Amino acid sequence: MPLVRNQVTTGRPRLTPPARLRRRPPATPAPAETSPADSTAPAGYTDGQGINEGYPDLTPATLTPEAERTEAGARNVLISFARAIEMREYDQAWNMLSRQAGTKWTKAQFNELFRGLSDITVAVPDGRMEGAAGSSYYTSQATITATDADGRPIRIEGPIVLSRVNDVPGSTAEDRRWHIRSADLEWTH
Repeated sequence: MPLVRNQVTTGRPRLTPPARLRRRPPATPAPAETSPADSTAPAGYTDGQGINEGYPDLTPATLTPEAERTEAGARNVLISFARAIEMREYDQAWNMLSRQAGTKWTKAQFNELFRGLSDITVAVPDGRMEGAAGSSYYTSQATITATDADGRPIRIEGPIVLSRVNDVPGSTAEDRRWHIRSADLEWTH
């Protein structure tokens, strides 16, 4: 799945998903950009600068079963996770964690990781795909850069591991979706 590279003010590349990763019905034309005054924005939505406004919906796009089995399926979830953090939709990002990864942080603790940060950029370069008996794994080394409340640069980095159960008898549709199995993010300043 091709990614578009954008340069940000820090000069570091930032990965953003192509427009086709946005969740839209396939036969519907792309909606016009919304503004705070647009009646289609949900109640309480301001200008996208708030935290956990719940808009836009950053749920990973639904892929074909064939694509879901591949690296494209893993990157679909990983990029949605990165976008949620960049857009300060931390609750949506936390919801992409597996139950196992969700035990590391409560939703409130996950939100606390990013409290006071601005100008957040998340890089999730291509990773490594591996298989094991009945499961597939995808690992990418994430780097999050931001500015803290005092204007100092912040760096958070670490591996993010995604997993899915392969098409084995007894597995559910939910089991066969990619989930973030672990996110070992450490502040490195």
